[in-house]
Amino acid sequence: MDLQLKDKIAFITGSTAGIGYAIAERFLMEGAEVIINGRTQESVDNAINQLKKSFPNSNVSGIFADFSKVEEVNNLIKKLPDVDILVNNVGIFEPKEFKDIPDEDWFKFFEVNVMSGVRLSRYLLPKMLERNEGRILFISSESAVFIPDEMIHYGMTKTAMLAVSRGLAQLTKGTNVTVNTILPGPTKSRGVGGFINDLSKSTDKPVDEVEKDFFKNMRPTSLIQRFASIEEIANTVVYFASPLAAATNGASIRAEGGLIKSIL
Repeated sequence: MDLQLKDKIAFITGSTAGIGYAIAERFLMEGAEVIINGRTQESVDNAINQLKKSFPNSNVSGIFADFSKVEEVNNLIKKLPDVDILVNNVGIFEPKEFKDIPDEDWFKFFEVNVMSGVRLSRYLLPKMLERNEGRILFISSESAVFIPDEMIHYGMTKTAMLAVSRGLAQLTKGTNVTVNTILPGPTKSRGVGGFINDLSKSTDKPVDEVEKDFFKNMRPTSLIQRFASIEEIANTVVYFASPLAAATNGASIRAEGGLIKSIL
């Protein structure tokens, strides 16, 4: 299937590894120009080199910025060209009991997970509306709806992303610009892989047994009873970034393995 993304320019935050990197790969497969982002110049350079090895004739570049630092975000915005597609993927997470989460962590999670998308959309959405063309996608999580007991601060930020995304979509009424949110479920990204490996070591259980226990005890409503791959999430994201998904706007799109029970 041709997703009609050839020569489109896509900017993906938090894309030197994990889901963001897989999204970059998928865009490059479709012939899009890709701008990646990581927290350091070194991580960006390494990711660009790897992508160019996989896609020798591709047009890929990068801009580093730590989204917890406003001055670095402002510098990124100054360097960012007009793009056709913005994927607000950058995010942080950390399992922690509610009683142990200090105020500083609440603000940090909101700063990185929510304000990153707010600041970039505030800059890029008016340009898209002026051109009457563009896509903005927020990478939220099933945790936006299924708030995890062990990461309430993280779940809060993912719920906030749904509100921001829907509000921005309403500003696109009657245009060819769309704003949507993707809700991945538990995904075998680098961070989650590390989390599972740590659990394996601390419980002295094999990784596959830890994964099985995780879905049995912590995510029992999952219908697929496994972690999604980063490629599966990337496929969903890139489709909804394409012209083929023009009729989808203001939506929360699930890719969470059937974990959420509600029909709507």
